[in-house]
Amino acid sequence: MSFAPVYNAHSRALILGTWPSPKSRELSFYYGHPQNRFWPMMAALTGEPVPAREDIGAKKQIILRHGLALWDTLESCTITGASDASIRDVVPNDIAALLEKVPIEAVFCNGATAYRIYTKYLEPVSGIPAVKLPSTSPANAACRMEKLKEAWGAALTPYISISNL
Repeated sequence: MSFAPVYNAHSRALILGTWPSPKSRELSFYYGHPQNRFWPMMAALTGEPVPAREDIGAKKQIILRHGLALWDTLESCTITGASDASIRDVVPNDIAALLEKVPIEAVFCNGATAYRIYTKYLEPVSGIPAVKLPSTSPANAACRMEKLKEAWGAALTPYISISNL
């Protein structure tokens, strides 16, 4: 099963991954691999300190304080390790239920696989076109941190609130 979505009444932009990696599942929270650049990048874009790997509360606050929401495209799937290429037997998350609770205006996908799954299964339900962003995964090491910050910053900055809490 996927993790519960992270959102509040101020969330306007939804960031979607594909499916939690084994390291994330060990930690029981999104982007738990120590080499994943998601949390350092989000800290840089929001002006927040980089949270400790185990500090799930601080990670949630980065998302919630800045008008964002975080979830995965899949509720369940069959996968080998962390290889998105091996994903099969997909069950998409119920985006309609989330959109009934949260006034999401924009969707951003962390990588090509999340984008592919979103456009196939979730966009027909949400009606919100997604923006495909470069993956923060360590498997995407060719994309340097500066390029990630540039791409993600250009896309997310209009939606990042200074503080909502």
